[in-house]
Amino acid sequence: MLNTLAVANYRSLRDLVLPLSRLTLVTGANGSGKSSLYRALRLLAEASRNGAVAALAREGGLPSTLWAGPETIGRAVREGREPVRGTVRTKPVGLRLGFAGDEFGYALDLGFPVPGETLFNLDPEFKRECVWAGPGPRPSTLLADRAGPVVRTRDQTGGWAEDTDSIRLTDSMISEFADPRRCPELLMVRERVRSWRFYDHFRTDVEAPARQARIGTRTLVLGHDGADLAAALATIREIGDSDALHNAVDNAFPQSRLEIANVEGRFELRFHQHGLLRPLGAAELSDGTLRYLLWVAALLTPRPPELLVLNEPETSLHPDLLPALAGLIATAAMRTQLIVVSHAQSLMRAIEAVAGELDTKVATLALRKEFGETTLDGQGQLDRPSWHWPKR
Repeated sequence: MLNTLAVANYRSLRDLVLPLSRLTLVTGANGSGKSSLYRALRLLAEASRNGAVAALAREGGLPSTLWAGPETIGRAVREGREPVRGTVRTKPVGLRLGFAGDEFGYALDLGFPVPGETLFNLDPEFKRECVWAGPGPRPSTLLADRAGPVVRTRDQTGGWAEDTDSIRLTDSMISEFADPRRCPELLMVRERVRSWRFYDHFRTDVEAPARQARIGTRTLVLGHDGADLAAALATIREIGDSDALHNAVDNAFPQSRLEIANVEGRFELRFHQHGLLRPLGAAELSDGTLRYLLWVAALLTPRPPELLVLNEPETSLHPDLLPALAGLIATAAMRTQLIVVSHAQSLMRAIEAVAGELDTKVATLALRKEFGETTLDGQGQLDRPSWHWPKR
């Protein structure tokens, strides 16, 4: 389980270190940095697939994603006695992401390349990467250490095996060096991070993939676009928790039930609602009903990930559906670590209540923005989890 998440110089997250629990609820006003935190987690996961550089390019490149404020915000500025001014940089400019867990931790530092004769001067480079055992990086706990093109990994004797100029500066160490013969711990970290799952704003418009009939195959994990919704629900019914599926539907829509019809290999969702003479197809369902069923399929997956991150799951849902969704989320946290990003206080309170009944550890983190910087409300210097970034 992850215990700490750290982000530095990513959008409004100038210097943020967050404690994580089995179930972590992230809330805050609009513009407080919730979406930036969600994106930072996705970017961290992309590094395990060697996709961090491309992911940053889709956001406008490293210059567009870096913290836009001064390196430090002095006391006089915070007290309103002086305006915010530009400062001379005393540290290398870089975007840093990292986490620490029960067994392993990982940190990366992305920066600008040394100017040269290339058209790709804005492509970020990996300046430093570290994987360690335990809560924090220390010389004795490092398992793999990368500085520029040089990667060092622990050998069987506890010494270091060094590879020089064997990795491109735009490639991640955990993607390129995860070899069971070279460093099995690095492979373990990579596979765990790759198992992280993200769901963000399912489509429910008329042309939404979830409304279309599709060829059905066993689907242990709902796709990010929801196209395999019918197959995912059928899989839960056959090899997953069919009772939980029935209860999830009945709690939200009393006396209703789901049917998955196989029409010449294509799976069609049919929703039997109390009082209607015929079932409704996926194309006929309201946006809220369809989105709720998508969350049911995502949260009752027969193959839970190491970490499941949900971004604003309350979108388009009627307030009456939030208690049922809260029950699904709190119950799912018994099988996997969950981070929920939301501004719906009613949903947060409902999740906290159900989690308390299930004796699931829950942490509620309220973000706020001050002088353009995202901070954790109520977190003093002594309240921050122990964390330090590996130096370049």
